[in-house]
Amino acid sequence: DFLPPDQRKWLDGTAIYTSFIQKLPFAKRKYTHMFPLFPYAIEQFDLSDYDLVISSSYCAAKGVIIGPHQIHISYCHSPARYAWDLQTQYLRESGLEKPSIKSFLARYFLHKFRIWDLRSSFSVDQFIANSSFIRGRINKCYRRTSEVVYPPVNLQRFSLQRQKEDYYLAASRLVPYKRIDIIVKAFLEMPEKKLKVIGSGPEEEKLKEYAKGALNIEFLGFVNDTAMVDQMSKAKAFVFAAEEDFGIIAVEAQSAGTPVIAFGKGGCLETVTPDLSGHFFYEQTPQAVRTAVLEFEARTFDPERVRSNAMQFSEESFCANINAIVERAFTEASSPANKP
Repeated sequence: DFLPPDQRKWLDGTAIYTSFIQKLPFAKRKYTHMFPLFPYAIEQFDLSDYDLVISSSYCAAKGVIIGPHQIHISYCHSPARYAWDLQTQYLRESGLEKPSIKSFLARYFLHKFRIWDLRSSFSVDQFIANSSFIRGRINKCYRRTSEVVYPPVNLQRFSLQRQKEDYYLAASRLVPYKRIDIIVKAFLEMPEKKLKVIGSGPEEEKLKEYAKGALNIEFLGFVNDTAMVDQMSKAKAFVFAAEEDFGIIAVEAQSAGTPVIAFGKGGCLETVTPDLSGHFFYEQTPQAVRTAVLEFEARTFDPERVRSNAMQFSEESFCANINAIVERAFTEASSPANKP
């Protein structure tokens, strides 16, 4: 927990309890290197006084130890992708693909984590997936069924912007899997169309090198929330090329009445409605993005209808759905058929 004081208001004074990893040297910047300790760390929390435990898990949180009379509901954002289907990509991007001592240790700990990850899934009473896409991954990795509840999106940050300006927007951390590179390369082939890129990260210099000399591509770097809302609200369309588990930013764009041009795989298939709130492309290539932009411009999108599509992902809907699952879990647990 390294959240600065000026960003803690939403916690409303809630007490925060951290694991021993909080006190390890370099924990703030190097916590990912402590990955082998995550399973042990999460198992040290004493939750025996609680009737209900809800874990919000993308890695180790679902591994908390609970007793037979406690209910554990796990809201799973995804089984740890770097330990399961994306292990090869993770090793390659980390420079650990070729045989070495570091590569051997990384593969060994990922192997051990998979064993623990599967075993810890047995203690979850009810899995909730953040999309149908993740529901499939939960079934594939853990052989468990789950119920879909889409993540809460703060739609109040954005107001409907009917008047759009003549530029496209891409915004994310500038890391390889976000595939901003294919968006930049696509717009290099369309010099008459303007692209703005928001974000920073390890790919930033490489992307700027791609676009060197291009007058139609502008890199804004990291921007504050006010600037992000302004740029997203005024954009002709938001271009999204990653395969995401859900993709909250695509929903945020729609809440401003901005349609989305998205890679047609993963969570975007559930958040973007073709011809209503956006348009898809189905290959992660510059040519596919270019074709999608041209097809998009041949269509007409009503900002009000685009925003209406985003409303199903509101915080109110999320709370109602979570409450319904919790109440049902308690009802089933108190049923005579489920008592010892």
